[in-house]
Amino acid sequence: MAHIRKAEGFVDWLDQRLAVKKLMNVLMIEYWIPKQINFLWAMGVILTVLFTILFVTGLLLVMYYKPDTALAFDSVNKTIMQEVEYGWLWRHMHGVAASVIFLIIYIHMLTGIYYGSYKRGREMIWLSGMLLFVVFSAEAFSGYMLPWGQMSYWAAQVITNLFGGVPFIGDALVVWIRGDYAVSDPTLTRFFMLHVCLLPIVIIMIIVFHFYSLRIPHVNNEIAEELDFDIEAEKYKNGDTKGSKVIPFWPAFLSKDFMYISLFMIFFFYLVSFKFGFAMDPINFDPADSLKTPAHIYPEWYFLWSYEVLRGFFFDINLGFATISAFDIGLAAFGIAQIIFFLLPWLDRSEVVKPAHARGKFFIWFWVLLLDLIVLTVYGKLPPTGVNAWVGFVASIVFLLLLLVILPLITKAEQKEFEQGGVK
Repeated sequence: MAHIRKAEGFVDWLDQRLAVKKLMNVLMIEYWIPKQINFLWAMGVILTVLFTILFVTGLLLVMYYKPDTALAFDSVNKTIMQEVEYGWLWRHMHGVAASVIFLIIYIHMLTGIYYGSYKRGREMIWLSGMLLFVVFSAEAFSGYMLPWGQMSYWAAQVITNLFGGVPFIGDALVVWIRGDYAVSDPTLTRFFMLHVCLLPIVIIMIIVFHFYSLRIPHVNNEIAEELDFDIEAEKYKNGDTKGSKVIPFWPAFLSKDFMYISLFMIFFFYLVSFKFGFAMDPINFDPADSLKTPAHIYPEWYFLWSYEVLRGFFFDINLGFATISAFDIGLAAFGIAQIIFFLLPWLDRSEVVKPAHARGKFFIWFWVLLLDLIVLTVYGKLPPTGVNAWVGFVASIVFLLLLLVILPLITKAEQKEFEQGGVK
């Protein structure tokens, strides 16, 4: 048993029982971050703050929400919004945070692609980050159902129908997910359980793993310089703070993050107070009605690009001996779009780790990909008719070609040049 002496304060009392000082050293004070990074490296901490806001406001909302198809709509739009003191504020914060978190996730993800932060031993960081994106997507979708408005109901109808395309077990899988033959009360109850219980637990576990996966390969920097963190940390601890290329997570790095968080919170509360409407579809303020289909069904903005890939293939293909339906083609493309970014560390065939602006063709590839994602997002909200359908089709083809064909080709050529000494 450890020797317990008279404590010199509360922290010392805790330290003798829980070794909190050693824990702080491992997690923060001797966790080293490169100096040469910019504000884009603050996105991870901002994501953590947004998740905390979602968690806390979600706890407040769930105290008044009724997971019942007969009561859910009124519990949100009357009880919470009109009767509960500051209920409107918690709902606006929850809705805006749920939307903005995807904006930050996309910035975080594109930063990783631009600076090559998915290579050179950082594959597990990338994979855990992509897994977080997928689970956050499931969390957002399950939450979108809970107000039980028109768009909630019909979005659930469309998305659960997609599972019907799974070979052999599709129809049974749809019934199992819905808990019924149609989207109804058991469906709402199941998605409520997912949203408030199972998925938040999974998200917390993946966040912990994501931070842990940073410990060995360490954080990348904006020139992708490979640092010897042990040597640089020794320099810092010996007083050469100027010469060292690293700083401790606490207090040096986190104090900068606090500044970025403060600036972000001004933007966040501006949205919550004055522009909250972008996170709440007006159609969803009508109660769910299975007999009244909305003229145009579309998801939230952060799913539009993959939704457009799903519906981009709007015609059947006749092979002579068989016909592949547009639904099957779109579903296959949608499935690829969901997993393709997981494979990025292996689709990029080059060993070169540099920012995109120092990688020639990769730089062009990055901006074409970003432009294509924007086109898919814009056209994902438009009715898929006339020229809109063809733009969606072309943008979907370009998306698949960029990741499945062009990226491996240009990075293989880059690797060849690297081996011949043409790339430093």
